[in-house]
Amino acid sequence: MKLSQFKFKLPEEQVALEPPFHRDECKLMVLHRKSKRIESGLDFRAILNYFDEDDVFIFNDTKVFPARLYGTKEKTDAKIEVFLLRELNADQRLWDVLVEPARKIRIGNKLFFEEDGPMVAEVIDNTTSRGRTLRFLYDCPHDEFKQMLFDLGEAPLPRYIIDRRPANEEDMTNFQTIYAKNEGAVTAPATGLHFSRELMKRMEIKGINFAFITLHCGLGNFDAIEVEDLTKHKMSSEQMFVTAEACETVNTAKENGHRVCCVGVSTARATESAVGTDGMLKEFEGWTNKFIFPPYEFGLCNALIGNFYHPESPMMMTEASFVGYDLLYEGYQRALKEGYKFGCYGDALLMLDD
Repeated sequence: MKLSQFKFKLPEEQVALEPPFHRDECKLMVLHRKSKRIESGLDFRAILNYFDEDDVFIFNDTKVFPARLYGTKEKTDAKIEVFLLRELNADQRLWDVLVEPARKIRIGNKLFFEEDGPMVAEVIDNTTSRGRTLRFLYDCPHDEFKQMLFDLGEAPLPRYIIDRRPANEEDMTNFQTIYAKNEGAVTAPATGLHFSRELMKRMEIKGINFAFITLHCGLGNFDAIEVEDLTKHKMSSEQMFVTAEACETVNTAKENGHRVCCVGVSTARATESAVGTDGMLKEFEGWTNKFIFPPYEFGLCNALIGNFYHPESPMMMTEASFVGYDLLYEGYQRALKEGYKFGCYGDALLMLDD
């Protein structure tokens, strides 16, 4: 497959900048891989109709932290955006970050956060053209420091959202799944945002089982793919964890012929990184840079829920890998015509292997 095959014109008004009032009120389209059937115009809560007792949904329980901060550079007072990526060393207060505008930041520069300057960071390393390592100069217990740092931050909404509207107080709640547990993500596993407590309770009553894995979503899915030949694209690595409990729940369902549904492409990437040659999920703790694009044969799940994503995005390519390029492209074209919303806060797509 080539990058250009995933290009299409996405009208600006069809990019969702806000979530629906209720999480589970988005629209749903269903693609059936084998029969090539498309169902559109559904309500997301209709997803219950496609699953039965003892089927399993696999969720990514990563928790988003407020990763976007704004500081000022010493002497010049230039406004600098600092995007926290990951903590490198808790004792030394070292963080891997992105800075914008990067050209203004050099090793040895100090950045001040808040007008009275209670939080100061020093640039100690350049890792990439935009990346830096910061040492936060603050002497207090780690939990207190981290809370203060996160109090300074805001929800790490994608650039295509914050370029069109300012962040608000509700963003941090809206950009978090209701089952988020393990902190470490700098963007939300977006498909999981559709699940409300009421919907998950209805799933439980129907006898659907849940398994939770963790993949700390990074910015790799938002990086522009710069090669036409997709085999030459390298994804950024993301940390992930698959527990024995999750394996038991998933493998029991699979052994008994029940549906195994991955909620989101991050979950699919994690499970495909931890599936064995026998088609069973294995315990895993480590990192993955798996890039799933057509042609690809999924080893674990037989159902996948995604969103409608931007042109040429890795997430769209993963969906095409599951349901087939032609059917996915047809579904996307119908979504454009029928006014479906795209992006992290956009509408949902259920893909079934039938």
